[in-house]
Parts: sequence; structure tokens; C-alpha cells
Amino acid sequence: MTAPGTDSLRAPAGTARPAAWRTQAPVVAVVAAGGALGATARYALALWWPLQPGGFPWATFWTNVVGCAVIGVFMVIITDVWAAHRLVRPFFGTGVLGGFTTFSTYAVDIQRLVDDGHPRTGLAYLAATLVAALTAVWLASAATRRVLKWRQS
Repeated sequence: MTAPGTDSLRAPAGTARPAAWRTQAPVVAVVAAGGALGATARYALALWWPLQPGGFPWATFWTNVVGCAVIGVFMVIITDVWAAHRLVRPFFGTGVLGGFTTFSTYAVDIQRLVDDGHPRTGLAYLAATLVAALTAVWLASAATRRVLKWRQS
């Protein structure tokens, strides 16, 4: 606990700290650039595979499953194999894959299915996406670790 009027986060007198915006600006920039790429790819997939009224939202389902699998592979590689530059994870993990996967659209799709009189499809989509996305990230990370271990032997 600090005494009133003191700031425990202040740098000691005589030491220079860069302004927070200077250290965070590159991170924000790469997240934004990656997010634009990921969201563009997701939008292109949605245009290529449009949602039929009352139908199962396959484009969003596969976007989320594939995105989760790629996250599993990516996280193993940058944590177990490669000492990546500090901006790689924010660019690709948060930006590209965060922009590509779309759990907000997933929630909207479920609500729309229920509101349009297709609660069974909505419930199936709710459960299938949850199970498939979690399974995808787990299988992808386990398979990546196994391949890496096999290549090292």
C-alpha cells in the first residue's frame, strides 16, 4: 500500500520512460492492420457462401472452426518453437485471427434463427460451434506439438 499522494507506478527520479502511446502505437497499428485483413477474408467467405434464410450458417461455423484451429497451431509455434518479434502475436493472433473469427456474428445468427422460428437449428448451431471450435483448437495444438516432437526425433 502506498501513502496518500504517492504514485507507486512512477519511474524513479532521473529515469526517462517513453510515453505509453509511443510503446503501444505499433501494437495498435498492427492489430488494426491484421484485423482489417482477417475481417476482409471473413467477409469474402460470407459473400462466397451466403446464408440461406432459416438455414444453418455454414460460412460462420467454418470460419470460427478454422480460425480456432489456426490459433491452436499459431500459439504452439510462437510459444514452443519460434521466438517471434513482439508484434507478430498482436498482428496475427489478435488482428488477423481476431478479425477472421466472428463469435459476435455467431450470437446474432443464433438469435436470428430463434426469432425466425428455427429454434432447433439455432440450438444445433450453438452446440455444434462450441464443440467444434474447442475441439479444433485442442486438436490443432496437440497435432502441432506431435509433429514438432516427431521432427525433432
